[in-house]
Amino acid sequence: MAVHTVGDGTVDGLLARAGVGASRVAARTALSGGSYNALHSVGLTDGTRLVLKVPPPSGTPRLRYEAELLCGEALFYESAAAVGVPAPRVVHAEWAEDAGAAPFLLMTYAPGVPWSEVAGAMAAEERDRLRRELGGLVARLHTVRGPGFGYPAQRVAPLADRWAPAFAAMTGAVLADAADFGSWLPRPLDAIRSALAGGAAALEEVAEPALVHFDLWPGNVLLDGPPGARTVGGLIDGERMFWGDPLADFASLSLMTGDAEDDPAFLAGYGAAGGRTDFDAAARVRLALYRSYLYLIMLVEVVPRSTGGEQLAWVRDFTAPRLAAALDVVGAGG
Repeated sequence: MAVHTVGDGTVDGLLARAGVGASRVAARTALSGGSYNALHSVGLTDGTRLVLKVPPPSGTPRLRYEAELLCGEALFYESAAAVGVPAPRVVHAEWAEDAGAAPFLLMTYAPGVPWSEVAGAMAAEERDRLRRELGGLVARLHTVRGPGFGYPAQRVAPLADRWAPAFAAMTGAVLADAADFGSWLPRPLDAIRSALAGGAAALEEVAEPALVHFDLWPGNVLLDGPPGARTVGGLIDGERMFWGDPLADFASLSLMTGDAEDDPAFLAGYGAAGGRTDFDAAARVRLALYRSYLYLIMLVEVVPRSTGGEQLAWVRDFTAPRLAAALDVVGAGG
């Protein structure tokens, strides 16, 4: 599936629904870089810059958890604002697909460039300082508590009062997607399902549902300012958000510079802001479970998105050995 597009007329109609009249709009520009939603930059006559996000039409092939993603994204930004974490702020959100109108999210523009675009030119000292800053921000996110475990849209399963059944529903959904789409996986579905179930006891230690972004790879961490004096300008694309174990965020954070639990700079910031920085055997099992879930999503989503060529080869080459290693850690008990 190519990233879908929306025309200027549709953009103007959605802005009007958000209370932004055409007379206030100075410019609208389609943005590239997304792999699912259509994105538009909207410049207002007063100099304000907004971002409009529009998901594909209902009926477009997708993973089960992707239904009403904007519900989670809007909730993530509202939660980030509550604890002072830089992120876009919600201007207007409509996400219910059964309401008869196209869902969309209108948000403020977050300053900066993706960490992934400047990582190669960053000095080690600045990188460590930013990792400490990021660790503190993530720990603050994890202080936000939810009403139950799972995805807030509840399209995968209702919110649960225990993490183990919620996570089982989440992994069960992506494995069902893999079966439906005939996705290539490095191990048989039944073997993966059995391995994940074998780590369920470690999940029982999670007592409270915390805010989890679950997509904190370098492209979703914006850095603002000149080289040597950059700060984290915003955490974006919170659409994969769920209520769960704070350690789940370490899965995507590890896509930045290696395992986050072994990064002294990140842990210094995370621990100083109250995050857990000790990892016993049960915690290592949980980390491996969350990495397995992330890699499964990456492997399965390429089918409905019609990913091919070099990108498909990269996804498989990157995730297959890491998924196998994570499942082995679960099987070994950490």
